[in-house]
Amino acid sequence: MPLITSAGIGSGLDLESIIKATVDAENVPKMNAFAKKDKSLEVELSSIGEIKSALSKLQDTIKKLADPDNFNKRIANISQPTSDDGDLIAVTPTKDITPGNFKIEVLALAQGSRATSNAGLFTATDDVVTASGGTLSFAAGDKSFDLTLDAGATLADLRDAINDSDDNFGVTANIINTGTESKLVLTSSVSGANNDLVITNDNAELDNVSTDANGGAPNSGGIGIADENKAKSAVIKVDGIEITNDTNTFKDAVQDMTITAKRQSVDGETAKLAVSYDRESVTTLIDEFIANYNNAIGQLGLQSRVGKPLNSDATIRTLSSQMVNMLSTNLTDAGPFTSIFDIGLGVDKKGYLEKSTLVRSLNTAMDENFDDIGKAFAGENGVAKQFESFLDNYVSSKGILKQREDNLNTQVTDLEDDVLKHEFRMTELESRLRKQYAGLDVLLAQMQSTQQYLGAQLASLPGFTRNKS
Repeated sequence: MPLITSAGIGSGLDLESIIKATVDAENVPKMNAFAKKDKSLEVELSSIGEIKSALSKLQDTIKKLADPDNFNKRIANISQPTSDDGDLIAVTPTKDITPGNFKIEVLALAQGSRATSNAGLFTATDDVVTASGGTLSFAAGDKSFDLTLDAGATLADLRDAINDSDDNFGVTANIINTGTESKLVLTSSVSGANNDLVITNDNAELDNVSTDANGGAPNSGGIGIADENKAKSAVIKVDGIEITNDTNTFKDAVQDMTITAKRQSVDGETAKLAVSYDRESVTTLIDEFIANYNNAIGQLGLQSRVGKPLNSDATIRTLSSQMVNMLSTNLTDAGPFTSIFDIGLGVDKKGYLEKSTLVRSLNTAMDENFDDIGKAFAGENGVAKQFESFLDNYVSSKGILKQREDNLNTQVTDLEDDVLKHEFRMTELESRLRKQYAGLDVLLAQMQSTQQYLGAQLASLPGFTRNKS
């Protein structure tokens, strides 16, 4: 406590020590009790926090286990043919595909059309393509766009207008200079047989940059498409069955799977495709469940052992018991599995979850009833579904552990207020003591002064003899 003044100067008594001893006798036991209570609350808060953190990690895993999609993944293993030209195909399976083995050959890749202006039409890039202006219409397959040219537009202006058009569906324009002439080359991204680029106009001045002359027959304009540059479809063979598609991406050629042709097969080479259940991701998820469940059980045991603030705590005892009981959830509609112990899991003597072969191993369960493993966890009455609701009751924003934390934090705040009030009382106590001892100090000083005065007066009286002994 702060010292207001130095007591005892007048009387010569050690009043400072007396005041300090009196205040300490009142203050120290109380502050020690506050410190002990504060430490107890902080330790309990820390223990609740550790348990809540462990349960939250488990909850994250449970949410994944409760999602059927995490048990329906398929993987596609592709054995590409040995070639320096790169992969033959790429594959994306969906969760609905039936596992199986396939051989795939790429007979042809899809391509868009390539149109080139006829010889002798343009000598330079600044040649005018229309003196009065007009509109060109571009079409390929079911895509189209229009382009309006100003009067006096040149070949270079046309190229730039095509490439800069916001409506362009995928036509690229270039100019190739041969040394004697300039040729306009247009490439369309729209692939598939009979999807060649068609260019028409509303002004005959633009016939030289159209595939179809104004009012004329198809292919009568100044731009033509050679046979080898026409749009083509992609063709693949799946187990000997030929499939044609406008693009190199074949969706559902094999039902529920997308096959992308990357290059054309050489000498009949094939890629071998094996579609299977994604057992590895399921195994990893179950391993994560075991690890996080055991971590939660370990934290419950650690934080409730003898000497810990949660020892014999009713909430923690109930939580621990419910955790174990949740594992014994009776399963329905999960094939031969009546509990998760039937899929190769077990509990050891300490209550920790483990992989077990007592009934069957997890690998065996996957071999025999892979689909039912997903139902055991993510089914309507699956273990994960039950755990999800149970854990939410403890770790949600309105859960039991959150309420416990809020209560402890309130106690910490109240304790801080109690400390401030106590310190104020001690300040008041010291102030009162100083006032009281200040009066005593003055009184004793006056008495000493009077004694000295009387002694001096008596010593000066006739016949007064001072005792020299």
